[in-house]
Amino acid sequence: MSYEVSKVSREENVDFSMPSPEFYKAIGEEEGMRKLMYDFYDIIYESDIANFFPQEEEEFEKIKEKNTKFFIQICGGPKVYEQDDKTIDLNEYMIRLHDDFSIYEKSRYEWLGCMEEALRKVDMEQRIKDDFWNYLERFSKLTVNTFSDGSVYYAEYNPGQ
Repeated sequence: MSYEVSKVSREENVDFSMPSPEFYKAIGEEEGMRKLMYDFYDIIYESDIANFFPQEEEEFEKIKEKNTKFFIQICGGPKVYEQDDKTIDLNEYMIRLHDDFSIYEKSRYEWLGCMEEALRKVDMEQRIKDDFWNYLERFSKLTVNTFSDGSVYYAEYNPGQ
C-alpha cells in the first residue's frame, strides 16, 4: 500500500473522520498502541523535525506518553488523555497546541513519513491501517500554519463525521 499525502491549501476546509475504533481493537489495546507510538517517536527523534521536540530524554519520554494517551483516546480507547476531569475536544486541543510552532508543509510530510514507517511495522488488515492513515493525513493538514511565501494561517477547526 502506498500511503498518499495530499497538499495543504489555505483555502481548504479540512474535513476528516475520526479513526475507526477497529484500529484500537486490532492493534492490541493499550500495549499495541504504546508500541506504535513509541516506535514513531523514536523515528521522529532521528528525523528532520526532531527540533520540535525536547532533546532531554526525560522530557521527550513525557511527550511520548502524553501523545500516546491522545492516540489511545482518539482511536476509541479509554479516556486517558482528558485532564482535570474536563471534557476537551482533543482534535481542537492538538491543533491549538501546534500554534506556537511554525509548521510548514515540509514538516507535515516529515511527520507523516515517520508515522508511515512506524505504521508499516504493524501487523493488521490493511483496510484498518488505511482508515487510521486517512485520519492522520487529513487531520495533519490542520497543523500547517506557515507557508513557503512567509504567510501564516491558523486553520479553522471543523470536525467531520
